Amino acid sequence: MNTYVRPVIDTPISRDDDGHIVEYGNRWEGSPPESSYSVDTHPERFAPLHDVADALITHLSRNYDVRLIDGAEAEADLLRPVSGVVRAVRVQPSTPTCAAITFIFTAYPGILLHAGLLHDFPHPICGCDACDSTWVAEADELERDVRAIVTGHFRENIERTSRRWVTYAFTYPNGTSSGQSRASDLPAERVQAAAPLLREHPGGWGAWPVRPRR
Repeated sequence: MNTYVRPVIDTPISRDDDGHIVEYGNRWEGSPPESSYSVDTHPERFAPLHDVADALITHLSRNYDVRLIDGAEAEADLLRPVSGVVRAVRVQPSTPTCAAITFIFTAYPGILLHAGLLHDFPHPICGCDACDSTWVAEADELERDVRAIVTGHFRENIERTSRRWVTYAFTYPNGTSSGQSRASDLPAERVQAAAPLLREHPGGWGAWPVRPRR
């Protein structure tokens, strides 16, 4: 994905009740005030994530051997249905050893990224005033995760220990990110269907095939 370039986007301006510009990302020097938790004053600040996702879809479809699937079939990739879906696009590599990516555009506005078989990653994960996130920070993470999947640095696994866990791991140029959830918290039929497929890829999903040049 070396040729991918984020589009030029004007940052939405958010103002408080007194008309002052809210500088998200730099609001709290220490701990945020209790009143800022569970309060989402300006979700519109994340609207540029839709433009970023559009640019990623365009880049992937032009440079990799994939097909695009949109509509209800793509939306069904989510592990759990969500309200406010305005668009859903699955980018499906031609090679079955590669993880597909589904972009779910929400009216919030935000992007839910479904990766592989058993993982949904929300952007933003939380838009409350206390978290103080910005669209730029969320776009950085979205692009980072997409790049890891496309280059074959994303792994899923179903671990059988005393409790069954569904795990994931991203490998980035500057580090790693991983997590886990209880298999019992996910749709049982999805976990059951994914198990034999993931056993075929114990080392993780492969790098996407590049689209042949004509």
